[in-house]
Amino acid sequence: MEQTRLEEPAEYAASREKLLQAEIALMRQREEVAALRRALPPGTAVQDYEFAEGPRRLADGDEPLRQVRLSELFTAPDRPLVVYHLMFGKLQTTPCPMCTMWIDGINGVARHVAQNLDFVVASAANPKALRAHARDRGWENVRLLSCGDSTFQYDFGAEDDEGWQNSTVSVFTLDPDGAPRHFYTSHPQFDDDTRERGIDLFAPAWHLLDLTPAGRGDWYAGLDY
Repeated sequence: MEQTRLEEPAEYAASREKLLQAEIALMRQREEVAALRRALPPGTAVQDYEFAEGPRRLADGDEPLRQVRLSELFTAPDRPLVVYHLMFGKLQTTPCPMCTMWIDGINGVARHVAQNLDFVVASAANPKALRAHARDRGWENVRLLSCGDSTFQYDFGAEDDEGWQNSTVSVFTLDPDGAPRHFYTSHPQFDDDTRERGIDLFAPAWHLLDLTPAGRGDWYAGLDY
């Protein structure tokens, strides 16, 4: 299948066709993986973790915090809840640049995905520090939660025994009786050979870089732009 109307050299055309077939195979493989994920049996019923939440708007003020439970984050019984565990808090004294990039993207599409799911950002950072970072980034469309003294981060592998944080994505469902249940969790590191690529599918920046001749190179996200 031709991708352009240009008269490309024969060597280029043959290589491009080979690449196209690999791209089609990758697309089908992604669909198979997604189907396997959707077909997971029910996971573990989890405790109704409690979080601290500030006002939804990011303007700095003296509004009091409120406590909210995991089960209360679902806006309807049949909607899944996606949680991004932001690497910030405890021994992680500055926000993770990669996590920040990830949430920058989600903030932009939050109103679209909200048609089908609920999404929140959870962090070990205290609410004031978390909201200050959100203001710096303009995260107006994502809900921010502080885990406080709960074991939420630790239980889902987003925190180690010492208090270091790890970027993580978790998905939960709600049982008919209103109890939350774990559905899926993933980390950037699948094994020793995948240090930071485990959740790349959620970050469009990587895919744009992969389109170019130089690829990703040694590029790394930053907090100063």
